Amino acid sequence: MTGIKLVVLTAVAGFFMVATAPKAAAQVAVEIGVAPDCPYGYYDAAPYDCAPYGYYGPEWFTGGVFIGTGPWFHGPENFRGHVNNRLHPEHGYTGPKPQRGEKPEPSKPLDKVAHFKGNEVRDGHGHVAEKK
Repeated sequence: MTGIKLVVLTAVAGFFMVATAPKAAAQVAVEIGVAPDCPYGYYDAAPYDCAPYGYYGPEWFTGGVFIGTGPWFHGPENFRGHVNNRLHPEHGYTGPKPQRGEKPEPSKPLDKVAHFKGNEVRDGHGHVAEKK
C-alpha cells in the first residue's frame, strides 16, 4: 500500500511543480540592418551579394532605384518580376558581379535592360511565382 501512496504523492507533487512553473515568453528579434548598396540590385538570399546587370528585369526598378527584395522589399504586395536565374550563384553563376557601393554604368539603363533574358518570375520576397 505504501508503494501506491508514494506514486500518488509523487504524481501530485509533479502536477503542482508543473502548474506553478513560470511561463517563458518566446520573443525573437532579428536585426537585418540596411539593404546592400548595389548598382543593379542584390540577390534575394543571404549573404545578399550584388547581382550583375541583367539578373533583374526592368520592373524591379522605379525611377532607376531598385525596389528591393527579401527583408528590404518595398514594392506592392502582389508584385511579380522577371529574373534571369542563370546569373544566380545557386544556378552555377560564377561570373563578374559589382561590389557594394559601386555606381551603375551610364551605358546600362535600369528601366530597359538591354538583351534581358528573364527565365523565372519571382515575388519580392525571393519566392518563385507564377508568370504574370
